[in-house]
Amino acid sequence: MPKVTVGNATVPYRVEGSGPALVLVHGVGPGSAMWDQMLDRFTDHRTVVLPDLSGSDPARDDGSPLTIEGLGAQVNAVIEEAGTGPADVVGFSLGAPTAVAAAALRPDLVRRLAPVAGLSHAGDEYVRQHMTLWSSLAGSPESFGRFATLTAFSRAFLNRIGHDAVEQQHAFMDLNDDRLRQIDLVARLDIRPLLPRVAAPTLVIGATRDQTIPVENHRELSAGISGSEYAELDTGHVAMAERPDEFVKLVRDFLDRP
Repeated sequence: MPKVTVGNATVPYRVEGSGPALVLVHGVGPGSAMWDQMLDRFTDHRTVVLPDLSGSDPARDDGSPLTIEGLGAQVNAVIEEAGTGPADVVGFSLGAPTAVAAAALRPDLVRRLAPVAGLSHAGDEYVRQHMTLWSSLAGSPESFGRFATLTAFSRAFLNRIGHDAVEQQHAFMDLNDDRLRQIDLVARLDIRPLLPRVAAPTLVIGATRDQTIPVENHRELSAGISGSEYAELDTGHVAMAERPDEFVKLVRDFLDRP
């Protein structure tokens, strides 16, 4: 797997498919593997680049607190190292403000931008309390993962997939110091000073039933990016899992415009 060094971090990345470049940026969790179940929706006509940023399991750094500017710089370094720029960038959850930061820091490297279920700052007291509670469950890996599952998906989706499938979801959000570093960044995030620097055409995708980052935050992020478009899906936080067909259509229709 190719890697790039950015400051104190070694960032591995994968490249799949062929065509115009599309970078998929992960959120809180083990890393780019969160995109694997829908890769074939994009690799048929795109060169998909999947970085594993600081805080993910494959990345290596000195363990210092994460910054959104640092993660954005890692995305840009991967685009340059892979030789695929300018690229379209889609970021989910914490990956949404990361993608925005990448576009703001290096407008020459980002052609189109699609932040999904993200936020511009952690001023929402609900978000602060959510992240504080989640971190406080660090003494119980099972509770940590169970809480993540409960708030990542809508009630309707959990009932649709059934008990056994829900129980299997808990293991995805494993507990380690890197997960806590990612959560810490969400709890103190503020990219509002970067928003006026975003030049790429932008589609912000919101999730109406989001219990992790409530939808008002998605709308506020869109309002802060001049000229951005906004669309909502009737889902919980992980919109691409609950309504994959609608999600892919939204993203592909936006990115494939001339």
